[in-house]
Amino acid sequence: MAAVSSRYARAFADVVMAHKLDAAQTIAALEQMSVALDSSADLRNVWDSPSVPQPQKLKVLDAMAAQAGHSKHLRNFLAVLIAQRRIRLLDEITALFKAELSERMGFAEAEITSARELSPEERSTLEAQVAKATGKTIRAKYGRDPKILGGAVVKVGSTVFDGSVKGKLERIKHEMMS
Repeated sequence: MAAVSSRYARAFADVVMAHKLDAAQTIAALEQMSVALDSSADLRNVWDSPSVPQPQKLKVLDAMAAQAGHSKHLRNFLAVLIAQRRIRLLDEITALFKAELSERMGFAEAEITSARELSPEERSTLEAQVAKATGKTIRAKYGRDPKILGGAVVKVGSTVFDGSVKGKLERIKHEMMS
């Protein structure tokens, strides 16, 4: 189903970019609808059941979209998912949509793990180095792990930059054994 979800995510990203919609606001609205769907079995049953007429499904969607103040583009996207019986994939589509928009806008999500809490100056220096290496603007999430002893481990997508003391010791050990 990842291929199907990816197709919908890319298509909605096309709409957001073509109509110059606020990306952060659209992501937040999509996540809000995803949470509503996850938290309500009744809503899932209405939107996913073939026994509920399409106009009734759309009435529920329209009421929710109007109450939350969502854009017509988001409403129409959700209506397509409901009509195509893909609404159950909303969580996966939302995650892929966020990644697609980030990619198109030149952002990269980075997970940075260090042995200690980094100062704001250290964070900005590290983010600048990662941005230079990736060619993208970095959105970083920080974590701590005392097991790495020192330095930092940066994960951007599937790429890992290991500048930790533990990683360096492991590389030295491997070289010595070779």
